[in-house]
Amino acid sequence: MKYVVVSGGVISGIGKGVLASSTGMLLKTLGLKTTSIKIDPYMNIDAGTMSPLEHGECFVLDDGGETDLDLGNYERYMNVTLTKDHNITTGKIYSHVISKERKGDYLGKTVQIVPHLTNAIQDWIERVARIPVDDTGEVPDVCIIELGGTVGDIESAPFVEALRQFQFRVGKENFCLIHVSLVPVIHGEQKTKPTQAAIKDLRSLGLTPDMIACRCAKELDQPTIEKIAMFCHVGPRQVVNVHDVETTYHVPLLLSQKMLAYLSERLELEKIQLTNEDQQIGQQLLAKWKNMTNNFGHSDHSVKIALVGKYTNLRDSYLSVIKALEHSSMKCRTKLEILWVEASDLEFESQTTDKSKFHESWKKISDADGILVPGGFGSRGTEGMVLAAKWARESNVPYLGICLGLQVATIEFARNVLGIKDGNSAEFHPELPEEKQIVVYMPEIDKENMGGTMRLGLRPTYFQKGTEWATIRKVYGNCQSVEERHRHRYEINPTLLQRFEEKGLQFVGRDESGSRCEIFELKNHPYFVATQYHPEYTSKVLGPSRPFLGFVAAAAGVLEPLLEGKYEYEGTADF
Repeated sequence: MKYVVVSGGVISGIGKGVLASSTGMLLKTLGLKTTSIKIDPYMNIDAGTMSPLEHGECFVLDDGGETDLDLGNYERYMNVTLTKDHNITTGKIYSHVISKERKGDYLGKTVQIVPHLTNAIQDWIERVARIPVDDTGEVPDVCIIELGGTVGDIESAPFVEALRQFQFRVGKENFCLIHVSLVPVIHGEQKTKPTQAAIKDLRSLGLTPDMIACRCAKELDQPTIEKIAMFCHVGPRQVVNVHDVETTYHVPLLLSQKMLAYLSERLELEKIQLTNEDQQIGQQLLAKWKNMTNNFGHSDHSVKIALVGKYTNLRDSYLSVIKALEHSSMKCRTKLEILWVEASDLEFESQTTDKSKFHESWKKISDADGILVPGGFGSRGTEGMVLAAKWARESNVPYLGICLGLQVATIEFARNVLGIKDGNSAEFHPELPEEKQIVVYMPEIDKENMGGTMRLGLRPTYFQKGTEWATIRKVYGNCQSVEERHRHRYEINPTLLQRFEEKGLQFVGRDESGSRCEIFELKNHPYFVATQYHPEYTSKVLGPSRPFLGFVAAAAGVLEPLLEGKYEYEGTADF
């Protein structure tokens, strides 16, 4: 097993996740099988209870693991399916060690950070790295490990020490460290001191970088590269220039030649036995990726999507949604423009609190080719979402609702079509009479504990009899059932389903019981679809999520050609 560790210095959010994902994707172009592990030094067990406004979105895996958003990057770029154990947190590691201590597994020893905690981290990495994560079912050849946060942070110290020891456990030829650093441009001059200081800190902790990936707004000058190489004790070819590019999908191509040449030599990758088929699949992946990036943004057509959310101040809160929209727009060969709309700014009260935002938000809604309402929790902004859904329904504008987006659209339909004037969700108003609860708490959910207690992970949805007409079913390829990832505590009130369907809101997809709503579609509308699950979590760069693909195609006016197969390209999900 080969291990590539990606760490970061100077500032957080420097792009370690994209670089780690790109590295894994590039290694796949050689025909290698890759996997990835994310280390998050925070004390939380997982990301499930963390605010999206503080930490970005919570990404959900097939097994129900609630993880850091970077695992979404890994899955999208490398086309792998990870597990909750691929996300290591301080909370998980300490819980694991304390549990062993309580059982007496340490045989009376004084349990310490070194060696017990650091050994636990190394054992965890070695165990998880060998889990098959792709369709072949084979053990991966290379594991990419991203160390979250910034080297030098107090909470990351045990992980840094564990990785220092780990390089000797696995051997020099099996361990490579890429350190991502910042090269700021001040008054037109590229400054190397932050990188020098970051590398000095890293070396003082016992880790020596094999490659230094320099993030800079523009391409590095050759003297800058040589200066970094000299003061950081590496060769110039070990300094990788990661300057700003059109999209993050261009990063693998930016890195490809220099990084692959060095990693192949450093990790002795030529010794890994690969079949001709493996190599051919890798070559095809590279060709498809180049084809996709070459076409990105070069279309004469554009589509405007209004994203009506409640966490729009931090756009990483909707990272998977954004990526799914991008994947779909590339498939439809159209430029994507996202119109960000804070849901609360659409509400009537906003006319008095901030009139300019109210009018600006409604102008975006009226200009949009499609309206998307993503997931979320809590009542703030939900009345604005209801109004956005009403606009889309009445104006025949394509609409996609996800989780909360399904619930608010159902509430709007109940109020304005079924005549349940004060209908709402039990999440927002627990005191509502039962007959006015359009959305109810799922009976099997734990109401006391928050972490890991929702309906989580991959679950099946079955298309109902007589739903062959449904556009969403056609977009899915007219299959009988689909499996998608869930994350919710509330559901549409099962006692109201018949009333909705009598008025044209058809619950075309349901769970195995037949009573829980999973997908609805409004009849006689260009595209008014919502899902209780989160289809964005399974969208891939070369294999877009189907509900998103149908939505973007409808908004761009190419839904019929798409369904007829006229928008097929060489890039597919099965690479």
